[in-house]
Amino acid sequence: MIEPKHFRWRVEGRVGVVTLDRPERKNPLTFESYAELRDLFRALERNRELRALVLCGAGGNFCSGGDVHEIIGPLTKMTMPQRLEFTRMTGDVVKAMLHCPQPIVAAVEGVCAGAGAMLALFSDLRIGAPDAKVAFLFNRVGLAGADMGACAMLPRVVGQGRAAELLYTGRTMGAEEGLAWGFFNRIVSPVLPAALELARTLAEGPTFAHAMTKKMLYQEWAVGLDEAIEMEAQAQAICMQTNDFRRAYEAFAAKRRPAFEGD
Repeated sequence: MIEPKHFRWRVEGRVGVVTLDRPERKNPLTFESYAELRDLFRALERNRELRALVLCGAGGNFCSGGDVHEIIGPLTKMTMPQRLEFTRMTGDVVKAMLHCPQPIVAAVEGVCAGAGAMLALFSDLRIGAPDAKVAFLFNRVGLAGADMGACAMLPRVVGQGRAAELLYTGRTMGAEEGLAWGFFNRIVSPVLPAALELARTLAEGPTFAHAMTKKMLYQEWAVGLDEAIEMEAQAQAICMQTNDFRRAYEAFAAKRRPAFEGD
């Protein structure tokens, strides 16, 4: 595993916790933190010890997006190839989130804007605090809403019309609206303990099967229904090869709770 310098990383049992940690600026991202997040999630693709992840921010906010002075300013002076290298790197962050097998739970409180909203969007589950404020602010800096996969993923989560409104206007979506629209799975206070509890519950489950569920959720969106059903037939047959499948049956027969090991 990498030792990040631009955010905090800790392990609690089988749960890894990523904390964006620039609270004085509401945890903005920099060129370096983007790269470290990408590398961390890529490393987790090969990690079988950690079974779930929590993504959060320090100081009562999630993430205010790309740092205006450390990212936006320098981008105005770059060449087109340099800008494309940057936008591809930011896309690599969310692609790495998709491809790591562990379910990611975002604990969102306070400001969750721009690229920060994208980190929450590409998490598998989102727990919001009552004061959570989500905004896809790309148009505020003269950019398209098409950033880091927003035009593909946001309609899946909240619907096409709602996604269009958020991406065209850049307006803030509050916690209760986010819950009603399906962006948040639940609203609780305090948010981090609830996110950690959910992550621990996932980590205790059949983690090979969880990884398969995560893969199918994203892969099946782009295929027809017949193909999706066949993909799930093959995926489920693979899961039936696992020891966890056998353990679950034996536990059921013995009238006890199964102890999943992820193999």
